[in-house]
Amino acid sequence: MTPTEPEETTAMATVGIEDLRRILVACAGEEEGSRLGGDTLDTPFEELGYDSLALMETAAAIQEEYGIVLPDEEVSEARTPRTLLDLANGAVRTGG
Repeated sequence: MTPTEPEETTAMATVGIEDLRRILVACAGEEEGSRLGGDTLDTPFEELGYDSLALMETAAAIQEEYGIVLPDEEVSEARTPRTLLDLANGAVRTGG
């Protein structure tokens, strides 16, 4: 038998604030996405100019890019960038 591959080659990437900003810009446009940063992690999406459709499109893009599953009901309950990142990274860590 051959040894297993090192763990770091099989580890999945996490979704960071810059990843989320990039995906939001792709889904909702530059104007809204440009306001997202570390100081807005706990600002409600609606105050940042994102509606529920933009969040669902963003979640679909995250799922496709990272190969994870984000349940619609959990995405709809994510009120801030931090909660969406926590949801996505929890799915990444558990293998979705």
